[in-house]
Amino acid sequence: MILKIILSAIIYFFTSHLVVANNSHHQFEDYLLSLQQQAISAGVSPLLAERLIGDIKIFKKANIDNDSQHTLETYIPQMVPEISVSTARAMLQQHETLLNNLSQQYQVQPRFIIALWGINSRFGERPGRFPALSVLASLAFNGENQLFYVNEFIAALKLIEQKKFEVNALKSSSTGAMGQMQMMPSQLLIYLVDGDKDGRFDIWNSAEDAFASAANMLNQQGWQFDATWGRQVKATMMLDPNLLGLASTHTFSQWQAYGFRRYNGNNLPQRDDINASLIAPDGPQGRFYLVYENFRLLDQFTASFHDTLALTYLSEKIKQ
Repeated sequence: MILKIILSAIIYFFTSHLVVANNSHHQFEDYLLSLQQQAISAGVSPLLAERLIGDIKIFKKANIDNDSQHTLETYIPQMVPEISVSTARAMLQQHETLLNNLSQQYQVQPRFIIALWGINSRFGERPGRFPALSVLASLAFNGENQLFYVNEFIAALKLIEQKKFEVNALKSSSTGAMGQMQMMPSQLLIYLVDGDKDGRFDIWNSAEDAFASAANMLNQQGWQFDATWGRQVKATMMLDPNLLGLASTHTFSQWQAYGFRRYNGNNLPQRDDINASLIAPDGPQGRFYLVYENFRLLDQFTASFHDTLALTYLSEKIKQ
C-alpha cells in the first residue's frame, strides 16, 4: 500500500511538471506569433519575420546577472585582477595604431575603449555564444522589462534585414548583448561601423569593427574627450537620499555644500563647468562616487553600476 502511494506521488510529480513545461512551450509559441506581428508593424519584412520566428526556441538561460550579493570591495578586485590590468596594458600597445586612429576620428581616449573591451568580453574572448533571437524573445516572454526586450528583438531582426547579418552568426550573451563590446541590437542598428573596411559588419571576430562601433556610439552621444568619468568621494555630513542617482545633477560647489569632499578629505575642485551625479551602489554605508557625463555613456554598455565602476577602475589602472 505504501509503495503504491509513493509510486503514485512520483508519477503525479513528473506528469504535472511535464504539463507545466508543455504549457510553457505552447505559451511561448503563441507569444512568438505576437512578436512576429509586432515586428511586421515596426517595418520588418513579413517574409523575413515569418521565416525567422519558426526557428526560435525558448532559451531558459536568458537572464540578467544580479550583482546584489557583491559589494564594490569584493566585486572590483574579482572583475579586475592584476592579470586583467597587465593584459589591458599589453593590448593598448598591441593595438596602438588602430586606437590612435579611432581616438583621432571619434575623440574617445584609447584607455576607455580597451577597458570596455576587457570588462565586457575579456578582450574579445567572450563575444557571445547563445542564439541572440532566442535569447531576446525569451527575455521578452519572461516579462521583466518586456517592452525593452521586444524592441531589442525587433532591432535584431532589422540588423539581419538591413545590415545583412547572418542569422547563425547573431550570437549574444544571456542578456542579449552582442559582440566584443557587448552592444545591444538597437545600439548596433544606429552606430555599427565597418572598422576594417572589408565590406562586412563582424563585431564578433573583428576588433576593428567592435572598437569603431563603440567609439562611434560614444562620440555621437556626446563623449567629452577633455574630461574623465568621475571620482570617489567621501561624505562629511548625513546624506539626503534624494541626492542619489543619475537623475540628480549638481556642480562641485553644490556638492561641497552638501558635505562631500575628495576621497583624501580635501575640497572638491573649484570649477562649476561640470555637472556631477552621486551614486552609492552598495548603499549609504558603502562607497560614494561623483560621476560625470562620460560615466553615463559608459553605463549603457554594462548591466549595473558595479560593472561600470569596474570598467572605470580598469581605465584608471591602464592610465597609471
